[in-house]
Amino acid sequence: MKWRLLFHTVRYLKARQLAYQVYYRVRKPRLRELPVPVSRGEVGSWPGASFLEPATQDGETFSFLGQTSRFDGNWNNPEFPKLWLYNLHYQDDLNAKGANQREELCTSLVDSWIKGNPPLQGNGWEPYCLSLRIVNWVKFFSRLPPSQVRAGWLASLAQQADVLEQRLEFHILANHLFANAKALVFVGCYLGGEQGDRWLRKGLRLLDQEIPEQFLADGAHYERSPMYQGMLLWDLADLAALGKASGLPELRQRLGDWQERFEKGLRWLKAMSHPDGKISFFNDATFGIAPAVEDLERYATALGLTVSRDDKPLAIRGTLLQPSGYGIVDWPEDHRLLVDVAPVGPDYQPGHAHADTLSCELSLFGQRVLVNSGISQYGEDAERHRQRSTAAHNTVEVDGQNSSEVWAGFRVARRAKPREVSLSDLSGEVELSASHDGYRRLPGKVIHKRVWRARAENLDVTDMLLGDFEEAVAHWHFHPDVAVESIAESRFRIVLPEGQVVVFEIDGGFARLEGGVWHPGFGVSLKNQILLVTFTGRKITTRICWSTD
Repeated sequence: MKWRLLFHTVRYLKARQLAYQVYYRVRKPRLRELPVPVSRGEVGSWPGASFLEPATQDGETFSFLGQTSRFDGNWNNPEFPKLWLYNLHYQDDLNAKGANQREELCTSLVDSWIKGNPPLQGNGWEPYCLSLRIVNWVKFFSRLPPSQVRAGWLASLAQQADVLEQRLEFHILANHLFANAKALVFVGCYLGGEQGDRWLRKGLRLLDQEIPEQFLADGAHYERSPMYQGMLLWDLADLAALGKASGLPELRQRLGDWQERFEKGLRWLKAMSHPDGKISFFNDATFGIAPAVEDLERYATALGLTVSRDDKPLAIRGTLLQPSGYGIVDWPEDHRLLVDVAPVGPDYQPGHAHADTLSCELSLFGQRVLVNSGISQYGEDAERHRQRSTAAHNTVEVDGQNSSEVWAGFRVARRAKPREVSLSDLSGEVELSASHDGYRRLPGKVIHKRVWRARAENLDVTDMLLGDFEEAVAHWHFHPDVAVESIAESRFRIVLPEGQVVVFEIDGGFARLEGGVWHPGFGVSLKNQILLVTFTGRKITTRICWSTD
């Protein structure tokens, strides 16, 4: 079984990824003699913004991912989860909100990291950790008068950049390689000399390759996670801020493209957010990790970039975001339907994908009603697998299987492919439809087709299964603040937090309520209710009705 999963995972990888998987197992990074680093002196005072709250006030107790722990000076303490340690090594506190008033603490954090992390030892020397910390150090150092930037700091910074250059994540690609490239550009702008020039050239060359590939024509980052969209947009804004501050011609000539892609990407993220202004939960997505839309808008304003207005539609309106593959229906009354008719991500890197094809989320009267389950952790355990599963999303599960074979935390073997995607936007009605072939691998060769038909005061969702199956279940996950009760057979009453009433009517299935969990943050699990609808035939229609009176 595992060999089959592995085969159907590896066959999508690029030859470059496979080659570097082997190469990095054989070729380990080396400590090389470097010239004495000097500041280029052209970055100037860092003009960028911050969206992160500080993780520590005293340098001894840190809060990451919903877990607060006391730091004893051991940067690689095995008692802490690996992702918690990664966040410790990123040193985001050097540029968190209010960092300007914590200069002494920031200085001690840099000194502590150098003392506690000998070269090439521990989590902090892994390339992704190196990338994020290098950017944080450059931002912090550039805020200080040159006389306060210690020679030991510059030596460590150069050594970290040299190790990163030897371990660029060509075996992973996607957002990891983007972070590597950004770090090389930052350190290359800050440190001068031959090595600084080389890092700058290499970083810019990678960005020139990766930005057109990773950002799609509609503005979406190709991993199709609203959470990672926010993170990558922040990276673009950081690069734009660096280009404006440094004045280096190599950055200036790219500034227009970076800014244009940021503006287009922000429009996509706003389209994929709910009326409450926060992101939807498709693929790996939750709150508190990436900058919020409002944070990105503030950064855009500080950089003099265009921030699009959010005009309410005068009538029901449908939009299909392509090529990313998401459908949106908006109503004048602050209702919004968000629909996943997208591929799982780039074929060669679907690590943040979920088995959520044809899932949807719904807000009514500005309040979330239907929600995908989100994520509360990373890793490779059963809970990570459950959170990526089809059953954790508002879509149909066939014979207890996932629509895409998610496994091992960040892998996908055979994956669902959307088909026959169409949108009809008629006067007073929007119809969006699509199917997927994710269950074709099962003995019954099932195709799942779903049609959303939206009108002024109701939404019909029709699910059809073409093929043979033993059992099929449609899952509807409600926001924790929504109260759900059965009022008749196949009829349910939903009361929203502000008192509005919504009715769910089921035709073609046996429906029951059970308890579930929603994950709006790492380390956070909130109880909610799930409506499970078992097919009694091959077709189910779920009618959602509300009134504006």
